[in-house]
Amino acid sequence: MANKKVKSASEMLASIVIEGIFEKLGEEVVQIDLRNIKNSVADFFIVCHGKSRAQVEAIADSVQMEVKKAVGLNVWKKEGFENAEWVLLDYVDVVVHIFQEGNRKFYKLEDLWADAEIKACSPPAPAAAQKRNKKNTSAEA
Repeated sequence: MANKKVKSASEMLASIVIEGIFEKLGEEVVQIDLRNIKNSVADFFIVCHGKSRAQVEAIADSVQMEVKKAVGLNVWKKEGFENAEWVLLDYVDVVVHIFQEGNRKFYKLEDLWADAEIKACSPPAPAAAQKRNKKNTSAEA
């Protein structure tokens, strides 16, 4: 029997957040694992950017909707919606930073946490490609 690693609650929440970001085409999504950083404020930071105020707002709304739908959790604290240049969604163990592109380059949040494990996240494969791959795998078996 294969030994599968069970995801922690914060890992699962981070995955749901990332799905919500990709729903609205968030760009350059990274997951910063802070669990091995002494006195860190959360387990994970998820960082991404959008190209406009409207996209940043849409990403933030999508994240909140996906988290609420998946686990029934409301955001604990949110900031930055006034101008949507840097929106922060705080789920306590997972903190989401959604920037407009220029502000992300200016603040370089990832550089501040260079001691943490930083993982680039890829968007999920399109549904049609997933179905096609599943059929091909089944046919080969």
